[in-house]
Parts: sequence; C-alpha cells; structure tokens
Amino acid sequence: MFGRTPLGRLLTLFLVFQGFVALATSNCTDKKHAYYPPKEGDSRSPCPFLNTLANHGYLSRDGKGITIPQVLDACQKGFNVAPEVLGTFGKLGLLTSSNFTFFSLDQLNLHGCIETDASLSRADNFFAPNNGNLNFNETVYATLASSNPGVDYYNITSAGQVMKARLDDSIANNPELVNGPREITFRSTESALYLIVLGDAKTGVAPKSFVDTIFREERFPDGWKKSETPIDGATVMPIAKAVQEASNWEATNGSYAGALEFVIA
Repeated sequence: MFGRTPLGRLLTLFLVFQGFVALATSNCTDKKHAYYPPKEGDSRSPCPFLNTLANHGYLSRDGKGITIPQVLDACQKGFNVAPEVLGTFGKLGLLTSSNFTFFSLDQLNLHGCIETDASLSRADNFFAPNNGNLNFNETVYATLASSNPGVDYYNITSAGQVMKARLDDSIANNPELVNGPREITFRSTESALYLIVLGDAKTGVAPKSFVDTIFREERFPDGWKKSETPIDGATVMPIAKAVQEASNWEATNGSYAGALEFVIA
C-alpha cells in the first residue's frame, strides 16, 4: 500500500531498513552466546550446567583461566541463579587448582571436593580412572532419563527416587563410596537446581526434554527461557530439602546435622 507514492515508497524502504537493523542486532546477540561444542583441547567439567555456560560463551569457551566472579556472573546471566546459591561451590572449585585465583573446568573432577559419588550423569570416581568421571555416561543417566514414566516431566518425587537409586547402586558396588552430609547436600542442591532452573521454581516440575538436553547435549534447550526472577537461596532451599526427604537418604559415614545449611547460608 505504501509503495504507490514517493512518500509511500520512502516509508516502505525505511521500514525494510529498520527490519534489517533489528535482525542484525538480534543476530549479533545470538552469535555471542550461540552454542558451539567444545574443540579438541578445550576443558570441560563433570557439571553439565557449567559446560553449557562455556558452550554458549558465558564462560570462556576453552574452559580455562576461570575465576570465581566469572562463574557467579555467568550463572546469573545464563540461568539467573543468584551468587549466594553458588558461592560455596565456587570457593571449593578454586581448591581444585594449584593457582590461587583461577581454575580450569576439568580440574573440578577432583574427587571429594565438588565432584561426588552417585552422580546423575557421571560414573563414580572408583569406576572412572584417568579422568573418566568428566565424561557424560548414558548408562548412568538412564536412571534419571527413565524416571517418572508416563508423563513428560520430572518432579521432586522422581528426583528423590533417582537420587536413591543412584546411591543404592554406589553402596552396592563402590567400595570407596563417600556418603556423608556434605555429599547429600551437594546432590540435593544439584537436583533442586535442574528442577528449578529448567522448570517451575515453586513446584519443582521440569520438562523432561529440557533436562535431557542440558545433561546429554550441554546446551540451552529449544524453547526454554531462564527464570524472570532470580533463583536465590529462599527458592532453592525448600526444593532441595524436599528432594532430600524424597530420597530417604541415610548416611553411610558422617552425620546429618546441618547438612543443607553448609551450602546455602
């Protein structure tokens, strides 16, 4: 309609130009945080969420020379997880490195620091020599992937059942299993985070397709959007406690007292 007069043609050209500008701007943003799989020599961790942030450029794409502030900033920008939730994890992560200020993602596989037995997607350290616990293990992940049958979501109940099944397997087969209050705290918090970050923060219900994509492909799931409100300790703590209760956890060493408060203060 606009093209029938000189003014109309000018307006048409202007609108087309504006469209190209908008498209170019959005593409620039997408390119900055587009998904690129790691290259040979890049460093990746036992944590699919940190690997996702590196694969999307929120952390250095080579996964090296990472500082605690960078991790906290990346988690906030990529997943809207508040620094208070991950502060303890960050501090412990630095202990895996011989450097005082930074670490590489692969160093996080140091057993007994952040990396724990009965992982949702990695083999126990006892069964994974030569840094094998860095790698995604489909056989291990099948416990989670096959949970909550008949529906297209994971929830607090299924997350607790998966944690119990993974721990039962480790108790039965891993003579070097470490299963104290810190370990269950980390496992419960990690399970709460995949439910909250990828699903509903109040109910702890997350689409299976979103969770499976993060764990298996280590990229942002198609159609997923990060939470509009920050995911803080007050959000994570109730879900983490509920997941832990659903897992019917009992220590095989150590004691229970004050476990969850160790991570989120």
